[in-house]
Amino acid sequence: MGRDERGVTPQQEDFSAWYNELVAKAQLVDRGPAKGTMVIRPYGYRLWELLQDELDRRIKDTGHENAYFPLLIPESYLRREADHVEGFSPELAVVTHAGGKELEEPLIVRPTSETIIGEMMAKWISSHRDLPLLLNQWANVVRWELRPRMFLRTTEFLWQEGHTAHADEADAMRETMLALDVYAEVARDVAAIPVVAGEKTPGERFAGAVRTYTIEGMMRDGKALQAGTSHYMGSNFAKAFDIRYTSEAGQQELCHTTSWGMSTRMIGGVIMTHGDDKGLVLPPRMAPYQVVIVPIGRGEQGVQTSAAARELAGRLRAAGVRTHVDDRAQLSPGFRFNDWELRGAPLRLELGPRDLESGTVVMARRLGDDGKQSIPLSSAPELIPGVLEEFQAFLLRRATEFRDAHTVTADTWDSFTEAVTSGWALALHCGEPACEAGIKAKVAATPRCIPLDGAEESGRCVLCGEPSAYGKRVVFGRAY
Repeated sequence: MGRDERGVTPQQEDFSAWYNELVAKAQLVDRGPAKGTMVIRPYGYRLWELLQDELDRRIKDTGHENAYFPLLIPESYLRREADHVEGFSPELAVVTHAGGKELEEPLIVRPTSETIIGEMMAKWISSHRDLPLLLNQWANVVRWELRPRMFLRTTEFLWQEGHTAHADEADAMRETMLALDVYAEVARDVAAIPVVAGEKTPGERFAGAVRTYTIEGMMRDGKALQAGTSHYMGSNFAKAFDIRYTSEAGQQELCHTTSWGMSTRMIGGVIMTHGDDKGLVLPPRMAPYQVVIVPIGRGEQGVQTSAAARELAGRLRAAGVRTHVDDRAQLSPGFRFNDWELRGAPLRLELGPRDLESGTVVMARRLGDDGKQSIPLSSAPELIPGVLEEFQAFLLRRATEFRDAHTVTADTWDSFTEAVTSGWALALHCGEPACEAGIKAKVAATPRCIPLDGAEESGRCVLCGEPSAYGKRVVFGRAY
C-alpha cells in the first residue's frame, strides 16, 4: 500500500499520518509559530462557526446567558481549590513579567475559568432570588501541551464553558445532566457522531469536581474521543470563593456549582469519525459548503455552464443550502472533483454542455452506493434538501454500525485485551485506582465512562477478580 495521487496515507497503513496530512491538505489548519499552537484556516474555522451556532442556540434556549471573563487569572485564585490547582499545575502557562517589570503576583493564562467566575459569582449572588445563575463563555484557553495534535490536543484551543450556581445539589445535578444532554444532541444531530453518555470513574474526574459526566465517540481506528464533559462541583468552589446566598428562611447557605465544556476537538472528532482514504467526509449540518457545483466546458460552453451554475447556486441558497460554485477553469474537472472529495463536500453537482441541453445536472454524493445520477435542473432546489438530510442520517447510521461492530462484551482478560486493540471493551471493574492504573499500564486502555443507559449487572473485575463497584459494565478503550 502507498499514498494515493493526492498524497494522503491510507487509514489502514497509518491512521495518525492520514489525519495529520488531511487536516493540512484540506486547508483546515496550519501549525502556529509557538510550540503546540494551531492557525485555524477559514475552511476549518467555518466548521467551528457552524458547530458554535448550533450549540450556542441550544445553550441560550435553556436559559443561559453569554458573558466574557479575563484571560489572565491571579495565581492565588487557582490555589484556593487544592484539587483544582494540583490537577492543572503541569499544564499552566504563567506570566511573571509585564510592562517591563516583574509582577508582584504571577498571572495564569486561562486554562479554564472556574476560579475567576467563582470570584464574580460571590459578588453577584446574595439571595436565593439570584439563583440559579446560568452563565456561558465562548473563549480561548491555554494548557501547555507536550504532544500536540491539531484540533485534538493543542496548547491553545477554542471552546465554550458553562458555569452555573444553584441553591442545592438536586438543582445543580439537573443542570449537569441538562448540559450533557445538549452535548449528546449536538454530537448526534449535528456532527453525526453516535456518542455514549456516562459518568467518569473517580480517577478520571475533572480536578475539583464531585462528579464528572462525558460523551464518548468512537473514531474509525477504534479509539475513543472525549467529546464534551459536564461537572457537578458540589460546594467545593463555593467554599473556596465564598459563594453564598441567603435562603428563604434567612440562613446563609453555600451554593452548588457546575461547569461544562465542548471545544474545537469536536472538529477532530468529525474528521476521524467520518473521513476515509479520499479525505474528509462532512455531515451536511456542519459542512461549510453542503453543495459544490462544478461547471464543465471550454470557451463559450464554459461561459454558459458557469452562468447556469451561478443561477442554480442562487436558487439553492434561497432554499437554505450552503452552495459554492467551483469555476476554476484553469483546473480540470477531475482535479476539482478530487479536491472537493478531499475537502468533504457532501454533494457535488456536475454541469456540462450536454446537461444544460437536457435541462439536468449530475449529482454525486460524497459517500454511499448510489453513484452519480441526473436530476432536473428546475427541481434541484426542491430535491436537494431532502438528499442532504438522507446523507446526514446515513453518516450517523454508518458510524453507529461501526461503533457497535467494534464494541465487545469482555468477561476474560484475553477477550478484553483483544477488544481494546481495535475498539472498546464493556467490562466489569472493581473501581480501585491501582487496578485502573494496572489496566492502563498493560494495554494502554482507560475507563471511558460508566454508561448511563448500561444494564444493571454484578460480577468480578476483569483484571483483579474483586467484586465490581459500579453495578454495570464500564466502557474501556484507548483514547485520544
